[in-house]
Amino acid sequence: MSDTPRTELPPSLDPVASARWATWLHERSPWLNEEVARRMEDRLQWIRLQPKRWIDWAPLSGGLDNHAAVRARYPQARCHVMETSPQRAARVRQAVQAPWWKRWFSAEMLSFDTPAAGSADMLWANMALHTTGDPQALLQKWHQLLAVDGFLMFSCLGPDTLRELNRVYDSMGWPPACHAFTDMHDWGDMLVHAGFAEPVMDMERLTLTYDSPQRLLAEFRALGRNLHRHRFAGLRGKTWRKQLETALLQLAQTEQDGRLTLTVEVIYGHALKPLPRLKMTEESSVSLQDMRTLLGQSLSN
Repeated sequence: MSDTPRTELPPSLDPVASARWATWLHERSPWLNEEVARRMEDRLQWIRLQPKRWIDWAPLSGGLDNHAAVRARYPQARCHVMETSPQRAARVRQAVQAPWWKRWFSAEMLSFDTPAAGSADMLWANMALHTTGDPQALLQKWHQLLAVDGFLMFSCLGPDTLRELNRVYDSMGWPPACHAFTDMHDWGDMLVHAGFAEPVMDMERLTLTYDSPQRLLAEFRALGRNLHRHRFAGLRGKTWRKQLETALLQLAQTEQDGRLTLTVEVIYGHALKPLPRLKMTEESSVSLQDMRTLLGQSLSN
C-alpha cells in the first residue's frame, strides 16, 4: 500500500449533488442495496467478536430489511441508527416500529442518538462510501465512533460499475453516465490512513438484465443519481428521452436472450480499530479518548 495519504476529494463527484442525494427520502430501500446488504450480512458469520453496541449508518438507503437481519443476529446488542437527516431518521423510526406482539427483539435496544466516541463495537455501512463527497473524512468519523478492537463492515460500488452504460453515453457524445468509482486497493489505503488496521477487501461483479429501456430507467431512478461534475446541466426533454431509450438498446446481449445488460462491481471491506499509536515529537498531543484507552490498557496489563 502507498505511504502517501490520500487526502484529495473524489475528482469527478459533484459534492452538491452528493449532499442532496445523501438526504433523499426513499420510499423504500433500493432492492440492489438490500441484496448487497444480505451478502455482507452473511459474512458476519466469520466474525468472532459479538458486539454489545453497534451503529447502523444510513439504513434507509443501506437496507431496512437487512437492518432487521443484523439486529436479529445480535439481539442483545444496542443498535444506534445514524441517519443523514432528521427526516430520514423519522422515516426509519416509523419503518422499524412494530406492534409489541410482533417484536422478537427488544425495542429498548434501538436508539436514534449518536453514541459516545469510542463506544461502538461494530459500525455497519452498506452502500454509502461511493456517494460521499469526502470519503476520507467519513472514514475518520467512523474510526472515532468505534471502540478499540471494534470493527467496520462496509460495502460500496467499484470502478467497473455501469461500464457498458458509460460506453453508450460516450458513443452518443454525451457526458459520463456516472462519476468514477474508487478501486478497492485505494479504499484499503484510505482505511489505513484513517487509523484502521488489517483491512480486508473483496469484490464481486453482479450482472443486471432488463427486458426494456423503460424498465431499466424506472429501476435506476430508485437506485441512484448521476453525481458526475460534468453531467448534463438542467433537464432533458422528451426528444432526448427517446434518444436515450433508443441508445440503451445497444446494451442488448445475445447471451442474455437479448436483454439489456449492465455490470455492477461491489466492493466489501472489513477493518479493525487498533490501539492508538502515539507519534512522539518535541511536543506531542493526545486526545482525551486515546489517553483513557491507553491508561485502561496499561492498568489491565
